[in-house]
Amino acid sequence: MSLAHVILGLLQQQAMTGYDLKTSCFDQCIGHLWPADQAQIYRTLEKLVEQGCITCTIEIQHDRPNRKVYSITASGKAELVRWLGTHQPLPIVREPLLVQLHFADRLPNEIIIHLLEQQLAARNEKLVKCENIDLPVLGDESASREEVMQRLVLELVIRREQTYIDWLNTAIKVISQQEPHSSEYQIL
Repeated sequence: MSLAHVILGLLQQQAMTGYDLKTSCFDQCIGHLWPADQAQIYRTLEKLVEQGCITCTIEIQHDRPNRKVYSITASGKAELVRWLGTHQPLPIVREPLLVQLHFADRLPNEIIIHLLEQQLAARNEKLVKCENIDLPVLGDESASREEVMQRLVLELVIRREQTYIDWLNTAIKVISQQEPHSSEYQIL
């Protein structure tokens, strides 16, 4: 998956500026799945214009800087449909915390627990943000097809975060009961 496909999907819903994509879409509704900063978004928009997948029109504003509004083209819609129907391989997951934990046997328990507690706080924060996303619950017959798809995805993200939180709590408990290693590293 690429940021380009995310942007094509968002522009399929409606024409937007790069700023709108960042603030209304990535910050508000899709960042829990695919985060992106403003520079990445603007670089990707430029590439999509060059590829003919989107167009850019300038909206003249008299009291503010002009706005570049991006819209998906027929070519962009075709690429999005092609990508949507393509099987995606399992992602390569890189978890720095797990690598740290893998090699942390000689660290004092307090340092390991501190790292885990920091991760726990971050995961709890993400879980709260996901739980606060306003989408109808599964089974709500008034939900649109788009809302059902978005809720299904959100449910997996919520479950994944909850599972990670449960594991972190277990890890903290287990490590707090471990005897420290006799030749602990010197921490500077």
